[in-house]
Amino acid sequence: MEEGSGPTGLRRDPTAQTLREIGAFACPTRRSGPQLFRIIIPEITAPPLSFDRYGTRRSLGVTVSAWRLPSVTMNFEDSGLYRDITDFAHDTPMWVQHGAETWTEAGLLVFVALFATAWWRARRDTPQAFAIAALAPLATAVAYVCSEVLKSAVTEERPCRAVAGAAASLAECPPHGDWSFPSNHATIAGAAAVALVLVRRALLWLTAPLALLMAFSRVFVGVHYPHDVIAGLGLGTLVALAAVRLATGPATRLAEAMRTSSAPAVRWFTGPGTAPVTSYGSHARR
Repeated sequence: MEEGSGPTGLRRDPTAQTLREIGAFACPTRRSGPQLFRIIIPEITAPPLSFDRYGTRRSLGVTVSAWRLPSVTMNFEDSGLYRDITDFAHDTPMWVQHGAETWTEAGLLVFVALFATAWWRARRDTPQAFAIAALAPLATAVAYVCSEVLKSAVTEERPCRAVAGAAASLAECPPHGDWSFPSNHATIAGAAAVALVLVRRALLWLTAPLALLMAFSRVFVGVHYPHDVIAGLGLGTLVALAAVRLATGPATRLAEAMRTSSAPAVRWFTGPGTAPVTSYGSHARR
């Protein structure tokens, strides 16, 4: 590095340049390429060198800031896709926009109705079938709790507040602190869809489109990134599968015991189970 011509000329210190290069390598920016995870590390700064009136370097000081332990921040490169979807949403007819706003919240009630229907039908099924039907909403609740825990760890800002130049969200943008990643709605929809399929496989053709539509509507109305809803669907699916698989055995034994309970309310809740089949031969002998 060349120094200035006089004692008061500007000087570039190679040590400070090296520290800047190390910092750029440890914490890449958007200019240095896409990044999936960014963890804030201690900041290292090298203040400018001080010189006396004769141009002699006095001292070099390196300041290391205190350690900071913030939560992990996520940075996905899908802001452009978010803008495309929200721009498309504003170009759709008003009835589509109002329908999306309604579905993105009220759509969860459809899964509640499906849970109730599955439970009612399972009352006259085997103890194992009843156990899976009873576990379906519980597994969905567990998935929701996992989603909330992950939100608190990631603390990703909502795109309706963070993406510059994007169209205004159709739905009201949630307040700061109601984090974006992952989508709770998509997590619930994914978990509910999978849990209901475990109850009755034929429901796949109904629950899968409903879950996908719910997830897309969250981006359509402008309150989530695409990666938020994809992660939510995946999280809900994994948690529902694991929860139902692990709890089916104990829940089946509990259902058997409840069906033989002396309490009428308990027997009503679990139902009579499958009706005994009377063979033709035994009926004829009577």
